[in-house]
Amino acid sequence: MTALAPALWGTTYFTSTAVLPAEHPLLIATLRAFPAGLILLAFGRRLPRGSWWWRSVVLGALNIAAFFAFLFIAADRLPGGVAAVVGGVQPLLIAVLASRFLGERLTIKTITAGTIGVIGVALIVLRASAALDPIGVVAALLGALSMAAGVVLSKRWAGDIPSIVTTSWQLLAGGLLLTIATLVAEPLPRAPLSVEALMGFVYLAVIGTAFAYLVWFRGLAVLPARVPAFLGLLSPVVALTVGITTAGETLTAIQGLGATLVIAAVGSAVLSRPRTNA
Repeated sequence: MTALAPALWGTTYFTSTAVLPAEHPLLIATLRAFPAGLILLAFGRRLPRGSWWWRSVVLGALNIAAFFAFLFIAADRLPGGVAAVVGGVQPLLIAVLASRFLGERLTIKTITAGTIGVIGVALIVLRASAALDPIGVVAALLGALSMAAGVVLSKRWAGDIPSIVTTSWQLLAGGLLLTIATLVAEPLPRAPLSVEALMGFVYLAVIGTAFAYLVWFRGLAVLPARVPAFLGLLSPVVALTVGITTAGETLTAIQGLGATLVIAAVGSAVLSRPRTNA
């Protein structure tokens, strides 16, 4: 079930570049996060209490606001598959942070799998046929770092509160932060949204965000942090596949090798036995 989340996220790159308005990354992020939070809140029916007020803001900023903003900036400036695979450094970042803050042992096998994943990503990105925009690449990397920190804190603070409840809080907090950023830094589209764009927003909010984040945080609560982290590499694989089959992007032999290495890294990390520091 957890693997469904990154697989669905891999389709958001094509959706954002194909049917959503260009040059409005913050607006897209806002209309993705806030409605999804309202949907889950309607089912969870609970507001934060005590420390969860500020925890929701922190997690919403890392997992939602910053991550979505960087994600759509990258998608706006890079080909969909390329924007996705740059985030392949995230599993290694999470593994390092989890060893420091969650007591999960950073084994040689995990480091090797993470390194192989990064190499696979590099082969895909650095040899891509389309030109790489430096700002887009930096945005994708910052998004991976933000999400890595958010994943570790989410795991550290996981308790008895249902995942649907905490996920709704994060999405709403992140949506509010994105709303402020959009009003301050980004003009609204002058032309009315097309039917295709409206359907794209509905898909992103309901399927790509509300449902995907719910299964993601449920998995994160019960699995070692490294497992969802490496499952996240399914997102660039799906994004690259969608880019090739629907957007006319080409796959070189080097990129094919990179995708193979990424899949091998995922299998190695997910199938290894969980270990923790004594």
